[in-house]
Amino acid sequence: MIECDRIAEVLKRHGDRFLTRILTAKERVLAKRFRDPVPFLSGRWAAKEAILKLIGTGWRGQIAWTDMEILPDELGRPVVTLSGETARRAEGLYVTEVSVSISHTRTLAFASAWAVANQASGKP
Repeated sequence: MIECDRIAEVLKRHGDRFLTRILTAKERVLAKRFRDPVPFLSGRWAAKEAILKLIGTGWRGQIAWTDMEILPDELGRPVVTLSGETARRAEGLYVTEVSVSISHTRTLAFASAWAVANQASGKP
């Protein structure tokens, strides 16, 4: 959960540098479609934070916010794609799929993440 005002303040201070740090190029295109992108950005922040907690690392080491991409499918369901160090950490936990649920109001954004893991997947 995050207060949208916190994200709005960071966006105001750091602008595109902040967006480039937390969103992939495709996510930035999606964010530009919103008249007020703050609830969207807050939701993505909360979802990515939930993913990092799911894999037990938090944001540290070689992990980047852009290692996690969350884009809507044709019905609007958020689909997670992992890459980089985040994907390597998830593979180490035998995670084969990560899903998120994102909700927000004008003032708060909430997200939860869950994983499907399969030790028989043959991944280390």
